[in-house]
Amino acid sequence: MFFSQAGARPRMWEASPSEHKKWVEVFKACDEENKGCLSRENFKVAVVMLFGYKPSKIEADAVMSSVDPNTSGILLKEFLDIVRKKKEAQLYWNEIRHIFTAFDRHYRGYLTLEDFKKAFKQVAPKLSERIILEVFSTWDLSSSTRE
Repeated sequence: MFFSQAGARPRMWEASPSEHKKWVEVFKACDEENKGCLSRENFKVAVVMLFGYKPSKIEADAVMSSVDPNTSGILLKEFLDIVRKKKEAQLYWNEIRHIFTAFDRHYRGYLTLEDFKKAFKQVAPKLSERIILEVFSTWDLSSSTRE
């Protein structure tokens, strides 16, 4: 289970009824003029309330460009979909961070080949060393090209 989820894409996630209710309440609180939609600025306030950070201009632009041009903002249904996707991504990256931390036993902030081998021996003991080396090399190469 631990290994199979490590490389998994974010999966569909459903909010609990109380969480869904909270999202609707935040939408209504931020819909100051009761138009049934959120403006760009009201959307930013809602994100701060739900996620604790102010969205960047790029994020706000992306959200607003996805909104139906015939409306004057983000409708509740669209808002709920955006929040659900943000929550899925947040949970996915928290899972990845948790897995990385479990592998980084010496708390260095990076994984050595030995760390990688030990981790895979625990979670996938039948995986060949050749495969582990290939995965590590691919991962190491991709991380060095991002810097």
